[in-house]
Amino acid sequence: MATAKGTAMATRISLEEVEALALRKLQEAGAEEAQARPVARSIRLAERDGVRSHGLMYLPVYVEHLTCGKVNGQAKPQLSRPRAGALVVDAAFGFAHPAIDLGFPALVEAARSCGIAALTLRRSYNCGILGHHAERIAEAGLIGLCFTHAPASIAPLGGRVPVIGTNPFALGVPDGHGRVRLVLDQSASVVAKSEVILRARRGETIPEGWALDAAGRPTTDPAAALKGTMLPAGGAKGFGAGLLVEVLASALSGAVSSREASPFSGPVGGPPGTGQCFIAIDPDAFAPGFGERIATLAEAIEAQDGARLPGTRRREAQGRTTTDGVELDDDLALRLQIKEN
Repeated sequence: MATAKGTAMATRISLEEVEALALRKLQEAGAEEAQARPVARSIRLAERDGVRSHGLMYLPVYVEHLTCGKVNGQAKPQLSRPRAGALVVDAAFGFAHPAIDLGFPALVEAARSCGIAALTLRRSYNCGILGHHAERIAEAGLIGLCFTHAPASIAPLGGRVPVIGTNPFALGVPDGHGRVRLVLDQSASVVAKSEVILRARRGETIPEGWALDAAGRPTTDPAAALKGTMLPAGGAKGFGAGLLVEVLASALSGAVSSREASPFSGPVGGPPGTGQCFIAIDPDAFAPGFGERIATLAEAIEAQDGARLPGTRRREAQGRTTTDGVELDDDLALRLQIKEN
């Protein structure tokens, strides 16, 4: 591990070291390798893409949840196939990532056979960056539609009691030639709740318009926001998008509702028991020329000055982190017990 130069000394580690560190910490906390390795890989990918809130910053939460029993580090997920295009995985209160890995090959095979297929998970957990799962489906040459719900943090417009989570959804689109053309990943809220948690830990304020406090008043205090409600992106339209995710990731999958799920942060409550839904579509089953139409659409966006396709910033970050590694602030390095060389 190297140390960044400058007046403020910070720890810099490679992506390989990120994954190795995460794997070691998860196993030390009680996760067997089959549970820990897919999560460690997801942490590496988050750091690679510059999404720090889902990278090593989240590792202490995973460790805490293994220790207090909110995640079963010895879980054995089970796959069933009730119909030709329907796959179901019971994550058994373990991490979502190994449960997704279990169902993924069958999802791809079913989509190629049937033209479209869906995989749902129940008794699951936080699945990290949803866009990574959509991208993985697109890498297989399929359109990926992904949904995951979360513990309730968004109230309906005019209300104060949260009923749905930030409930992200993601779209992965292949280019028709073996590569991924675009990945869209967004939540129903103005910003992911992890961003509020990150600022609370750093003692920073949040921008106005992100959240309301418990009394329904706008707040820039992240601690007050975490006790209140996140604001939906686009008002009623954002709440509607969150409802869509709730129906597919919670109700369809047979998972608990966002209202019943325990928090993804802190030791309070038992396993969250949340769910996910992944839909894979084979473009070749519907109409020829899909790749060309996607190329034309992408070019119409990228040809405009200042415009970019969703996911562009993450791809730009990949080049930097792959070469330079990632820099950890002193607080996170201390929490992870990383010593400078």
